[in-house]
Amino acid sequence: MDNRNELIKLANTKMPFGKYKGHFLIHIPEPYLVWMKNEGFPKGKIGEQLALILEIKVNGLESLIYPLIKK
Repeated sequence: MDNRNELIKLANTKMPFGKYKGHFLIHIPEPYLVWMKNEGFPKGKIGEQLALILEIKVNGLESLIYPLIKK
């Protein structure tokens, strides 16, 4: 259950800064996430979430996240 809650939280987290501020993390384009990875993800929870979103996108698993977004 805890993993599901974490995925729901990840799906509903919005970018707090930068070019994509206010966008759901899953909606950030993969090339931008790759650039961030190369520059170094920010420290803390947001950096971990961005890294996880990149892995989800690289592995084509976005369809698992979209249904969890609360509209």
